[in-house]
Amino acid sequence: MEQEIMEAVKKAKEQAKPRNFTQSVDVVINIKDLDVKKPENRIDEEVSLPNGRGKDVKIAFIADGDLAVQAETAGADLIISKAQLEDLGKDRKAAKKMANNYNFFVAQADMMPLVGRFLGPVLGPRKKMPKPVPATIKPDPIIERLKKTIKVRIKDQPLIQAIVGTQDMDDEMIAQNIEAVLGILDQKLEKGRNQIKTMYVKTTMGPVVKVI
Repeated sequence: MEQEIMEAVKKAKEQAKPRNFTQSVDVVINIKDLDVKKPENRIDEEVSLPNGRGKDVKIAFIADGDLAVQAETAGADLIISKAQLEDLGKDRKAAKKMANNYNFFVAQADMMPLVGRFLGPVLGPRKKMPKPVPATIKPDPIIERLKKTIKVRIKDQPLIQAIVGTQDMDDEMIAQNIEAVLGILDQKLEKGRNQIKTMYVKTTMGPVVKVI
């Protein structure tokens, strides 16, 4: 199937009209024979794309002390200290803005009760509750992995739409990223990718191109 995917990616990029920004490339997958009313049939997974997303991913680290310093050095886009956490708990508007501006949150494990108290009502509904990590961990590999990570979800429709790259990425690299998404279907669906009804590739503003 990789050849068909590559051809669809190439076509989607060719059909995209020039814009004054770099468009993302998305894969859109319709699933058949899946009852999404059953909670066990819903998917909410993180996928590490082998070739990255092609676009910047914003990561917020909730930490104090050494871990905060190391996370900043490792490339975290925002460091939230204990004091800032309490401030955000009092300012719902600022907390919502931050929640919308960052893709992933990571928190020092012993700060999780405070995170739940002050940011849980904002991050929870957005499915952005932080991953707890020990204060002694090296943040570099975590940040490196999250920079390549996307969310793959099936919620109330048997449908997945996920970013798999940008139009300036190589066709083959995008196709490999799509294969990583299909790998999740193989793990989570009873018949794996055989349950795909239709699959399309599209750029942000461009038309859909059918793969299957």
